[in-house]
Amino acid sequence: MRRVRLISLLMMLILGVVLAPVQGATAAPPAAPRSQDFTQDWKFALVNPAGISDPTGAYANAEQPSYDDSSWRRLSVPHDWSIERDPTPTGTNPGEGYYQAGLGWYRKTFTLPASLTGKRISLEFDGVYMDSSVYVNGKLAAQHPNGYTGFNVDITDLAHTDGRTPNVVAVKVVHQSPSSRWYAGSGIYRKVHLVVTEPVHVARHGVFVTTPDLADTYRKGYAKVHVTTDVVGDGTVTTKVRDASGDVVATGQGADTDVRVDDPVLWTTTRPYLYTLETSVMVGDRVVDRVKTDFGIRWFDLDPDEGFTLNGRSMKLQGVNLHSTLGPLGAAIHEDAIHQQLSTMKSMGVNAVRTSHNPPAPEFVEACDRLGLLLMVEAFDTWRKPKKTYDYGRFFDQHSDADIKEMVHAAKNSPAVIMWSIGNEIPDATSVSTGVPIARRLIDDIKSIDTTRPVVLGSHHYTKVPADGSAQDQILRMLDGLGLNYNSAGSIDGLHAKYPDKFFVESESSSETSSRGFYQDPQQLNASQNYTPGKRGGSSYDNNIVSWGSSGEHALKKDRDRKYLAGQFLWSGQDYIGEPTPYHGIYPVRSSYFGAVDTAGFEKDQYYLFQSQWTTKPMVHLVPMNWTDHRPGEPVQVWAYSNAEKVELFLGSKSLGVRSFDRKTTTYGKPYLETTEPTDDDKSFPSGSYTSPNGSTGHLRLTWTVPFAPGKLTAVAYKDGEPVARDTVRTAGAPAGVKLRVEKGKSLSFVTAEVVDSTGVLVPSADNQITFRATGGRVVGTDNGREEDAENFTSPVRRAYNGKVLAVVTAGTKVTATLGPASERPPADASFSGTNTTLPSAMLDGDPSTGWSNYYAKGATMHLKAASLSHASDWVSLNRPTAQKSTGLVAHFTTGDALTLPKSIEVSYWNGREYVPVTGLAVDWATESNAATTITFDEVTTSSLRLDMTSPSPGTSTGFFKIAELRSAP
Repeated sequence: MRRVRLISLLMMLILGVVLAPVQGATAAPPAAPRSQDFTQDWKFALVNPAGISDPTGAYANAEQPSYDDSSWRRLSVPHDWSIERDPTPTGTNPGEGYYQAGLGWYRKTFTLPASLTGKRISLEFDGVYMDSSVYVNGKLAAQHPNGYTGFNVDITDLAHTDGRTPNVVAVKVVHQSPSSRWYAGSGIYRKVHLVVTEPVHVARHGVFVTTPDLADTYRKGYAKVHVTTDVVGDGTVTTKVRDASGDVVATGQGADTDVRVDDPVLWTTTRPYLYTLETSVMVGDRVVDRVKTDFGIRWFDLDPDEGFTLNGRSMKLQGVNLHSTLGPLGAAIHEDAIHQQLSTMKSMGVNAVRTSHNPPAPEFVEACDRLGLLLMVEAFDTWRKPKKTYDYGRFFDQHSDADIKEMVHAAKNSPAVIMWSIGNEIPDATSVSTGVPIARRLIDDIKSIDTTRPVVLGSHHYTKVPADGSAQDQILRMLDGLGLNYNSAGSIDGLHAKYPDKFFVESESSSETSSRGFYQDPQQLNASQNYTPGKRGGSSYDNNIVSWGSSGEHALKKDRDRKYLAGQFLWSGQDYIGEPTPYHGIYPVRSSYFGAVDTAGFEKDQYYLFQSQWTTKPMVHLVPMNWTDHRPGEPVQVWAYSNAEKVELFLGSKSLGVRSFDRKTTTYGKPYLETTEPTDDDKSFPSGSYTSPNGSTGHLRLTWTVPFAPGKLTAVAYKDGEPVARDTVRTAGAPAGVKLRVEKGKSLSFVTAEVVDSTGVLVPSADNQITFRATGGRVVGTDNGREEDAENFTSPVRRAYNGKVLAVVTAGTKVTATLGPASERPPADASFSGTNTTLPSAMLDGDPSTGWSNYYAKGATMHLKAASLSHASDWVSLNRPTAQKSTGLVAHFTTGDALTLPKSIEVSYWNGREYVPVTGLAVDWATESNAATTITFDEVTTSSLRLDMTSPSPGTSTGFFKIAELRSAP
């Protein structure tokens, strides 16, 4: 048997098969294509999650082959170690989502056969965050500080290729925090490849495909495809072009050649047709290398007056900004999650993405190529001057040339890419001495590789027309065009007038903040935040506006009305971990509120606003999505987003009336639908309303005020008198079960769990705990889309947020979900808290100088005036773990300035199912500030008492409440 085994091993070596690994080593088969997967069977150790030091010295020799890693965790990459840990407010940064960074090591042991002797061998990393050092067999082979660009490590002279001696690659990752303004993840979070070639081969990124003069040649029935090939060594190059069916449609020879493709199929956003270029390198009569490159045949133009055209067709860039994280997966790249994210964007009507603010993963670019999404690929969020202590600014001077060239090389053959951006909101870009020469250098770096696409900068430094000779003026004159972040309509028009040879696009627009299923103050354009713990949301009435931003509606109208404006990129397509605006620094809020969808990928109302303007398939959507949590007779403002001209609203079978948009036309002849009414949404116009160049004002929604009654609320959209779309929301009962819906991918499945009542209706405010159990696979992560949530993303147990939870599982997994209890009430609660220092808990601290209050002061925004307008009513509650007897409440109201006593008070108690009014209510009002107001009622036994207060002057700058102390009377 021993002799047979030796003969078998010898035959394996002769045939070029890798030896089985010894002592945990993993095999890397050389007979595979030149680029082989190198993501399996790594070992990982997190040295220090709170810093970068190795205080015990236990990992001092972790790069050496002899180091004992037997206790290390075995895993596959891509891997993000930060997302696996619990967020914590201690020693972390809110901008990075309260996650720890630190120092980590990865090791992989593998053997290479003797058949690889004499070949070129390298490792290619698509991305490591950040500041990585790669060791091969104990020797430093490469260092790469940028966390977003790929890099190649030549290991030819360091690797053993005798088929017996194990090789060890060790990667040290140093992520010092804060390194970013948002969550970036930690570790080898993109893929790794083993690349094996002959000495003569196509260089890395060595193929560049362009289609010069396509607008002219296409009219003549063909495309001229120009191919430039960079070959290492002396070889002969041949090329073949295959269509999507695999048929050869053109051939060519030479390292710099033109081939003709007859009757080409153009790549478009609706039909993203791809061709494949096969490049072969021959030495003598032997093929020594072969590379495949997907590409598309298309042309585009970004014209200063006409805007964007693709293949001669005028179209707006309907874009979104996306960070490189993928919800509960963190930063770890996965094709299925990318496809799901981008498919959701596509269904919203999105046709373009800006990779804010860094080069994307190769899989992201490939997905855009195949889905038909245009790309603005961006290089940096900072140049030399840092925004965060440990960001890329530390490395910029030494590495930026190589990194921006890597960005271009990595995506230069993508038909999706239409712009290169040299940075975002760069502090250096306001300096003549610093920013101007850097901008010139970066532009030249890009143009040295690719002159087929324009170069832009994304900036908020052009909200005013720059002075001649200023840094902004000089940099803009160097660029082909400019990405504008949050400009007013007037400033955009001013820039267009001064720089008539430059195109403009809104690289960031709106920044409206909202939470899925959270609604507040629809009558106010500039609603405040609610600081009550557990209710820290953003209103989905498109009215929670940051100081620099605007409503989504305003952004849509401003872009629509300007032909020369190429389009916009909404900030942002999806909520992302970190940058928890507008609750920055308030734990446990760990995610942003900017997205049209939340981190779980569930659609917010903003998604449907943009869908109504960016798609033509008939649709209608009702706001609010909750037709359950209202009091009988309460007036509810109901909106309909639709791309149809008329919408009728029904409560049950009763019509509540038809609302219609008016048909309008822009000054350049584009028809659109809009109401005609003052909107009061832009203080920079004399009327106070955003006004189109055609003189019109109006909303992109239809509105009803409906006294609440339980039942079914339905919106029916009509075209030419016929119903073409409908949307329905229903009143739900108590949570009774979980309904699952599965979206299958190649290796991951996405399971949506909905908390439903006994009739299957979604319970829109349910926060029940849901436990997922997996059979035949595993739960990779869970998410509920709630921004105010510090639960671990890798846990199979998660509370629902407004009725929903997402579970990401390995493909083929059988999943069950169990409904658990709802959240326990805190000792004190409130409908609304105006600041983070006037929370309900302050009513219980025994300090009369503190207390709960609904007073707020929302600052002015770019378009809206400051607001401090009292609500019609608010409530507070006292809650206990168990039911107790009570006959009253004692409330100490603070009065003076904007604070007053309520006009009226109602008290209700929890009967186990709902709040019901007490009987025998009597109020003995205090006559001084902070004195006791005594409230009595007939005895009740309950775990919760609620005090509802109405304002004597709602909608004014007075009429707010403050309760210094509140207690229950026995």
